[in-house]
Amino acid sequence: MRKTRKATSLNCKSGVSAFVSRRTVIAYWLIPAEPARSFFQGVIDDLARRNDAPGFGPHVTVHVGSNRADAVDRALSVAAHACKLIKLKTLEIGHSSEFIKTLFVQFALNTELRQLNEIIRNAAHDSSHYELKPHLSLLYKKMPAAARRELAGSIKAPFPEVIFDALKAVRCISPTRTRADVEAWRVVAARELFAQ
Repeated sequence: MRKTRKATSLNCKSGVSAFVSRRTVIAYWLIPAEPARSFFQGVIDDLARRNDAPGFGPHVTVHVGSNRADAVDRALSVAAHACKLIKLKTLEIGHSSEFIKTLFVQFALNTELRQLNEIIRNAAHDSSHYELKPHLSLLYKKMPAAARRELAGSIKAPFPEVIFDALKAVRCISPTRTRADVEAWRVVAARELFAQ
């Protein structure tokens, strides 16, 4: 399958247009186990409805790499075989001006997550230098900082730690900047993780 590339014009503060390459990639997601999965899905659905924003499934992105169908199954199979359930410590509810981190749960980076990132990258033969900053997004929407702060302050994650028990590979446009980008995401493969 051919990679799609588009140049997107952005207005910089200097008033000069910059061109940013957009491409189709595979994002590797870690999926929370129950009861956290249902809790976060409920929060995401509620925020999307109240803020006219796109809906999506709860996930932590572990790696983003090239759109190579032959690499996806191998990467997920090797990762599922090598890794057990992953537990991440919840740090805070954060917010930012970045579309894909409008409102999010920040997790602590640990050895198991670093190892999973490395296993997927190596199994996919992918040299992408994805920066691993574990978070679970709750809302994708451009909004003023004051509104983001208020929303972040209104949400309490009831889990000091979250267990993750599945992996998904999702074909998407990077960088994701719009509702249409989110709604075009497609899961291409999935694997369960098991306690060992």
